[in-house]
Amino acid sequence: MFTQFNLDPQLMKAIEALDYSAPTPVQLQAIPAALAGDDIMVCAETGSGKTAAFVLPTLHKLINKKAPNSATRVLILAPTRELARQLFKQCEALAKFTGIEAGLITGGESFKFQAATFRKNPEIIVSTPGRLIDHLGRKPNLMNDVEVLVLDEADRMLDMGFAEDVMAIANHCDEQKQTMLFSATMNQKGIRHVIKQVLNDPTTITVDAIKGSHGNIKQQIMLADDDQHKDRLLTWMLANETYRQCIIFSNTKAKTDELYHFLRYHKHKVGVLHGDMTQDERNHIMSRMQQGHVSVLVATDVASRGLDVKNIDLVVNFDLPRSGDDYVHRIGRTGRAGEQGLAVSLVDHSEWNLKASIERYLKIELEVRKVKALLGKYKGPKKVKSNGKPVGKKKKDVKKAVAKKSAGKKPANKQRRSPAKPSQAHFGDGTAPFKKR
Repeated sequence: MFTQFNLDPQLMKAIEALDYSAPTPVQLQAIPAALAGDDIMVCAETGSGKTAAFVLPTLHKLINKKAPNSATRVLILAPTRELARQLFKQCEALAKFTGIEAGLITGGESFKFQAATFRKNPEIIVSTPGRLIDHLGRKPNLMNDVEVLVLDEADRMLDMGFAEDVMAIANHCDEQKQTMLFSATMNQKGIRHVIKQVLNDPTTITVDAIKGSHGNIKQQIMLADDDQHKDRLLTWMLANETYRQCIIFSNTKAKTDELYHFLRYHKHKVGVLHGDMTQDERNHIMSRMQQGHVSVLVATDVASRGLDVKNIDLVVNFDLPRSGDDYVHRIGRTGRAGEQGLAVSLVDHSEWNLKASIERYLKIELEVRKVKALLGKYKGPKKVKSNGKPVGKKKKDVKKAVAKKSAGKKPANKQRRSPAKPSQAHFGDGTAPFKKR
């Protein structure tokens, strides 16, 4: 129970109001270390309850250590607007009975409006790195009094190129600050450098790291011939699966828009979310989804982190994500808070190697699912290597076959012919060429 942490009664009241029954594994380990004032480095999968793991001890510190003449005392950095907004709402919910104020600073809002937020001097600022750097360029002392710095989804921030911004922001904060870093993986390129520069002798906590099996999420693949075949499989799933809400992920904004219009034509209550939308548009569609007015959301990876909608039972990867980390964050939109979820990835011939790489990285084997009425021509490679990738002809064997085929044949004229090229139907590893999207 949360009583074991000896948190302030005002926080316990908020915990009861939010109906938090018992601490999650990451909360059990992170909260005591954070309350002790240690710098902590936490590796935990999405949906593990890590937001409360850093917000609760931070609020407890603010309540019990008054600083009436200071500016912002806590800074929480997040990679995306959606995640920042989600963190902001959770801060407000947990601080409901404390009188502690939080402010939200992200792209898509006017500088004038955000300057007014800073003038209100909230104890907590939740922000994306890029927009905060812009404000610091205008007013460098904004973060001078920050006592607690939280880096949430640090791996994603590095993926998005925010490493230098994060370190610059950390340098604007109080040198004696407590820093807490949360990440789904510690294998991200450059994360060790950031840890070395920003954290001071951190306590390392690993709970349900990204290579966890997501035991409460059923993970499947369905083989497809092409995008048109994927369309048919998708409409079949939406018609035959039992779900409250579904997210469909695509790799491109153009494909996301195509799927949105396709599903609207088929009378689904569908919404769309991608990076080209204004902040107001993004807020509107998320509000409609949380209110239950949208049952299917088509999105790019902008929704793979920070999207916390309780009723998502089904995740569909129309396009396979480009990495195992992105795959885990996508499917992590379902199966949250101990509930069961289903994640289905549609895989065509150009994505088999990517599917194999994801399985090998996560040390899992995705279940192959078939729909008799919609079976296509593509059945997967006939033979695969130990790494799951197709067995292809070696270059030497291809050259010998070409040479043998052309042996004995004389050109019609005396001009020298160039050697026949190997068939372009397949790459050397056995997969067909990537088709243009």
